[in-house]
Amino acid sequence: MIYSVEVQVTAPVNDTEVTDRVADAIFELFPNATIDERPGELVAEAHDLETLSECFHRQEILDAARKVFFENRQGDTFAFDLKKQPAFEGVATFAVGNPSELGDLHVRVRVEEPSVEEYIDHVAPPTEEGRPIQPDDR
Repeated sequence: MIYSVEVQVTAPVNDTEVTDRVADAIFELFPNATIDERPGELVAEAHDLETLSECFHRQEILDAARKVFFENRQGDTFAFDLKKQPAFEGVATFAVGNPSELGDLHVRVRVEEPSVEEYIDHVAPPTEEGRPIQPDDR
């Protein structure tokens, strides 16, 4: 299936941070992103969440990802925040509660094709006993 999605990642760049390192944190989870530097922040555009999905599978946090995605869904979009420091190491860690001192990566995903639910199922499939359920198993 072909997916049509727009992903926007916004990351604050504080005076104490090196802009390239913040960009590296984005590239670790969104390697195909194009990044635009703006005063005090980086704004990245991408068209998939494949690397992030691989992280969710590897880290075995599919259920957590699904929960965050569905809780933060509005119409054809969903949004979530990731911690910058773990992202720099290629680790997806959801930011909950108060933002970290350096700020978080804010991710907004707009799904054009297929539906939001189908795309979330692709990125973070439903699980049974911690293992992804194949579409044929449902």
